[in-house]
Amino acid sequence: MASVDLRGLTRRFGSLAVVDDVSLRIDHGQLVCLLGPSGCGKTTTLRLLAGFLEPSDGEIHVGDRLVSSKARTLPPEQRKMSMIFQSYALWPHMTVAENIVYGLRLRKIDRATIAKKLDVILKATKLEILAQRYPGELSGGQQQRVALARALIVEPETLLLDEPLSNLDANLREEMRFEIRRLHDEYRYTTVYVTHDQSEAMTTADLIAVMNSGKIDQLGTPEDIYDRPQSEFVARFIGASNVIKGTARDDNHVAFADATLRVVGAKLTPGQDTAVAIRQHDIQLSTQAPQNRENTIKATVTRQVFLGASRDYMVETPDGTTLRIVTSTESPVPRGTQVWLTLPPERCRALSR
Repeated sequence: MASVDLRGLTRRFGSLAVVDDVSLRIDHGQLVCLLGPSGCGKTTTLRLLAGFLEPSDGEIHVGDRLVSSKARTLPPEQRKMSMIFQSYALWPHMTVAENIVYGLRLRKIDRATIAKKLDVILKATKLEILAQRYPGELSGGQQQRVALARALIVEPETLLLDEPLSNLDANLREEMRFEIRRLHDEYRYTTVYVTHDQSEAMTTADLIAVMNSGKIDQLGTPEDIYDRPQSEFVARFIGASNVIKGTARDDNHVAFADATLRVVGAKLTPGQDTAVAIRQHDIQLSTQAPQNRENTIKATVTRQVFLGASRDYMVETPDGTTLRIVTSTESPVPRGTQVWLTLPPERCRALSR
């Protein structure tokens, strides 16, 4: 069983800890996304897992094997892993079929077994009619499927993907997200997927590890990460929440912009500075004062942009806080208009960090 266990994993370049005391357990058959902005340490973590880098501290266990430690690192070719890079690295002089079976030929597998495995993987990746074409004759999405087929045919214990869709256009990226998830469900390899694209992570992952400054800021299911962010960084990075800064009145009320907001989430201590996250589409905007004034704040429209399926507003509250709001396209509200904002209490999440 190819579970993956990172224990206190650290990688330093000089005095800088690019990966800083990361611990993460990935059960056999799970697909875990390492998600975060450039420079957060996600690709370095993947390269440590692949064996291309040695840890400064900590250990990596795969199943019952210790594959990396400060004292000893197992080389990549002995780890029973397949890795797919940003560039697909296909041999241009080989056909699709020859590219896919290249790893099997290096392992000196007999021809009959190679042919049988090739037939199965071509059907799984929908490449049968392309088997005799060369990479230069394929679209980006087709080349990506060839890279996946080549990685899967050797039956790795662990599959590693480093920004595999970054070279595709938007439509192909969306298509391939579902394809990667479909193939994972079919083969159930333990998979670690690195991306900066939250839509890719949401579509493909069983668990998402949001990384920031070399650490895992939050680990959870896509629903957990989106609906229940625990830090200001996660709230802003996943779904682009507004983050409101106020002062706790009691364990679930926050003073903000001449109003009091009822919130959910972290329990608060009266008098403490508090951050509250709310999604842009959860704030209700009205030019008329609502009858129920709970969680209602006055504001002034400072920007309004038509985006086709929605309108994007920027508003300013009396204390100078700027909030972004996404609404339907009906009844545009001009710049300079005084409005009332309703922030549903169940959507106002107090952050613990």
